[in-house]
Amino acid sequence: MTPRAQAAAGPRVRLNRDRVLRTAIELADARGIDALTMRKLGEELGVEAMSLYNHVANKEDLLNGMVDAIFGEIELPSDGDEWKLAIRKRSISFREVLARHPWATGLKDSGTQPGPSTLRHHNRVIGTFRNGGFSVAMTAHAFSAVDSYVYGFAVQENSLPFESEEQTQAMAQVMLAQLPAEEYPHLVELMTKHILRPGYDYGDEFLIGLDLMLDGLERAKLGASAAE
Repeated sequence: MTPRAQAAAGPRVRLNRDRVLRTAIELADARGIDALTMRKLGEELGVEAMSLYNHVANKEDLLNGMVDAIFGEIELPSDGDEWKLAIRKRSISFREVLARHPWATGLKDSGTQPGPSTLRHHNRVIGTFRNGGFSVAMTAHAFSAVDSYVYGFAVQENSLPFESEEQTQAMAQVMLAQLPAEEYPHLVELMTKHILRPGYDYGDEFLIGLDLMLDGLERAKLGASAAE
């Protein structure tokens, strides 16, 4: 390459593991996880695919690293907050991260070697429950329940065939036109009195469900303590 061509191309950015993982995440965000191959990732980085193996051992290592990077984006529960507020903030952040990276919901259990961000995140969540008065067993129950809710909501929200209020109402109207009210009275009632109300946003259901769950965990913790 001539000096002029080199100047036009700009300085070559040194390849490292963090850059490989971040580019892989951007590729998955833009095109979906199925579009992520080592060859396409190499093309995005401007290198041969074989060069990537200097920074990731294999495809599994790449995916594990991507998941760990995603966990690093989630707000850790604050040691200064009461447990319910800390887990609430963390769960809201978790949902926001999954909304940015919807492909990550399919990889949450794929990693056999969790990275430092994932371990730090899990350790802090467990510690928040334990410091909040949960027993070890109740901590396991609470952690599983909260994460199942967050993951499940993210998957369902991502699969909805509408995004805006206008699209939601248009789809609801189409469905209502096809539903005999006498045969499906409760479904029709839910659509007309809830989904079709002005300002309805399915995403608003997240906080309502989260607070119901956290309140239930608080009652379960108190009940378990009283029984001891």
